[in-house]
Amino acid sequence: MYNVKSLEGHEACDLFKTEVDKLDGVSALSDSQDPELRKLISRCGGLPKVIVAIANFLAPMTVNWMNNAVNLSSTFMHDLNTKPEFDNLRGLFGWMHSYFCTCPDYLKPCILYLSIFPQGQSIRRRRLVRRWIAEGYCRDTNDTSAEDNGEKFLSLLLDLSILQKTPHSITTSGTRMVSCQVNSFFREYIICRQKDEDLVFELEGRCTLTTQRTGRHLVLKESWDRDQIVFDSIDFSGLRSLTVFGNWKPFFITESMKVLRVLDLENAKGVTYQHLEQKLRLLPRLKFLSLRGIREISHLPCSFRDLRQLETLDIWGTSIVSLPQSITKLTKLQYIRAGRAKQSSISHLFSLPGPRRACPMGGVEVPAGIEKLTALHTLGDVNVSLEGCNAILKEVKKLTQLHKVGVTGISNKNRLEFWSAISYHVHLESLSVWLSKGSEHCLDDLSLPQKMAAEDKAKKKPQQKDQEEPQQMDQERHLENLRSLKLYGLSEKVPSWIKYLPKLTKLDLHMTISKKDDINEVLSEMEELLILRLHVDLLQDEVGELDFCVMYSGVEKRCYEKVKMLHISCSSDLNVSFGSESLPNLELLTARCCSGSALLMFAELNNLSKQKLKEVRYSGSLEDILKEELEKQLKKHPKEPSLKLELS
Repeated sequence: MYNVKSLEGHEACDLFKTEVDKLDGVSALSDSQDPELRKLISRCGGLPKVIVAIANFLAPMTVNWMNNAVNLSSTFMHDLNTKPEFDNLRGLFGWMHSYFCTCPDYLKPCILYLSIFPQGQSIRRRRLVRRWIAEGYCRDTNDTSAEDNGEKFLSLLLDLSILQKTPHSITTSGTRMVSCQVNSFFREYIICRQKDEDLVFELEGRCTLTTQRTGRHLVLKESWDRDQIVFDSIDFSGLRSLTVFGNWKPFFITESMKVLRVLDLENAKGVTYQHLEQKLRLLPRLKFLSLRGIREISHLPCSFRDLRQLETLDIWGTSIVSLPQSITKLTKLQYIRAGRAKQSSISHLFSLPGPRRACPMGGVEVPAGIEKLTALHTLGDVNVSLEGCNAILKEVKKLTQLHKVGVTGISNKNRLEFWSAISYHVHLESLSVWLSKGSEHCLDDLSLPQKMAAEDKAKKKPQQKDQEEPQQMDQERHLENLRSLKLYGLSEKVPSWIKYLPKLTKLDLHMTISKKDDINEVLSEMEELLILRLHVDLLQDEVGELDFCVMYSGVEKRCYEKVKMLHISCSSDLNVSFGSESLPNLELLTARCCSGSALLMFAELNNLSKQKLKEVRYSGSLEDILKEELEKQLKKHPKEPSLKLELS
C-alpha cells in the first residue's frame, strides 16, 4: 500500500515553511500569513510529499509568487497532473489512479460521495454511514447488517487516509472515531473523478444559466446566491440527495424530485414548519431526513406521516419535544435521534402548554404504539418522566433489535420499569441515562439479571436448578454486548452493577461528589474499560480530590490497566493524583475547567503510563505557577508527552 500518512494543519504549515527556507530569497513567502497561501497548503491534505513539491515550485518566484499561488490553488489538481515541475508526484497519482480503477464496485460510490462535504468540515460518523445506507451503497447481507457494512467501509477509508480524524479530536488506538473529515488532497482528486461519473454537482457563488449541471447528488453551498432562475433550469428528475449548507429557500424542493432519498438540512438557516408541511409530501421515497440543529422547528408537520419509506430521522438539537402519533405508521424506521444538546438552549420551551412542555433533561415524548417500529436499532432520547411513560417503557422492552438507547427523566418512581425494559436487551451496545433531580441514587441498588440469576441458582434445590437451567442460561446473556454507558446526575457513588458489564469499554459519568468519596471501588474493577470520562461537581464549596491510587493490604494495586483515554472536567477546584500502578496504558489525558474560576490541578503525572502517554490537553483557567508546575511534571515523564493548552 502506498504511504499516504498525513500531517495535521499546523504541522503541514511548518513543513511548508521549512522547505521554503531551504531555498534563496524567499523570506516574503515563508513569513506570509495570507489566507490564499494557507488555502493552498490545506489542499495538500497534510501529505508531506505534496507539500514539499508545492514549496519547491513556489519558492524561487520572489516577485509573482502570490499570483502563482492563487493560480495554482484554482487549478490545483490539473496542474499537479500536467506540469513537469510536479513529476515527482507521478508515483502518488499512479497509486491513486490504480486504486480507483481496481476499487471494488461497492466501495467506489462511497468514495465519490465524500465530495458532498466541504473541505475541512467535520463529518459525524453516523451521519455518513446512515446516508450511505439510504443511498443503497451499504446493504444487509446474510450475516452482516447494512450498518456494520457501512462501518467496515468507513474503517477502510480511514486506513487509506482518504478519511482522517478531525483536528484536535480525541481518539486513541482501538477506539471508534465520532467524527472525521475528508483528506483535502483526496477530496480534490475525488472531485476530478466524480465529474466523469456524473455523480455530485454543486451550486456556489454567482452561477450562470447552463445545461451542463446534472448529477444524482446536489449540494447547495453557503456561498451560492440563491438564484431561483438558475435552480429552475436544472433537471431534478434523477436527483437522489439534496444537501443544504447555509440559508434555506422554499423553492429548493420541487415536484420533479420524486426519487429523492436523502434530504439533509443539518444546521440550515430559515427552515420553518410551514416549509416542511408543504414540501415533505412531494418526497414519497425519502429514506433519510435530517433537521439536526434547526432550533426553529418545534414539531413535525402532518405531511410527515406520508414518508412511509423513511429509515433515518435526525431531529437532535431542534425544539421538538414530542413525536407525533403518526410516527408509529413509519414501520421502516431504524434510527430516531432526538433531544437537545444543551439545557440552556431549551429554556424558552418551558412556556409551552401541556404535553409540549420540555423535559428538563431534554428528551422527547414518544407516543403509544412505538412498539410497532420493530426495525428500530437507535432510539433516543426518550423522556420517561411524564405521566403514562411506564407504558412506554414496556413498549421499549419489546423493541428487541435496539442497539442504542437514550432515556431521560429516570427517577425513584420509574426506575424498576426502566431497568426491566433495558436490562433484557441482548443487542444493546450503547446506553445513555439522565436521572431526575432528587433521584441521584435511584440506580444504586439495582442488579444485573445475570447476577441475580446466579444468586437465585445457589439458593434453589437441585431439582429446581435442573428445571430452570435453560431460562437462567438465557438470562445470563442480558446486556452482555453493552460497550458504551453514559450516566448523568449521579451523586457520591458509582452504581456497583456497572463493573459486571463484561464488554463495557467506554464510560461517561456526570456526578456530584464530596471531598471524601472514593470512586475507585467500582471503576478500578472494570477490566475492559478503554475510555473513561468523569464530569465532577462538588457537593459543597470546597476543594475536591480524585486519587487514582488503589491500595490493598498496604500494597498498591495495579488498576485501570486497559484505559487509553481519560477525560476529567470540573466546575470547582479539583486535585487529581495518580499512583505508580494505575493507568499503565494511558495514551491521552484531557482536562477541562467548566467554570472560569475553577482550577483543575494534577499531582504525580510522572507516574502515568511511562511507555504510552503521548499527550496532555488542558482547557480552562490555569494560573502561571500551576502551568509551570504542569510543564515541570511532564518534563520528568520518561516519554515527555506534549502539552496542549486552551486557556480562558
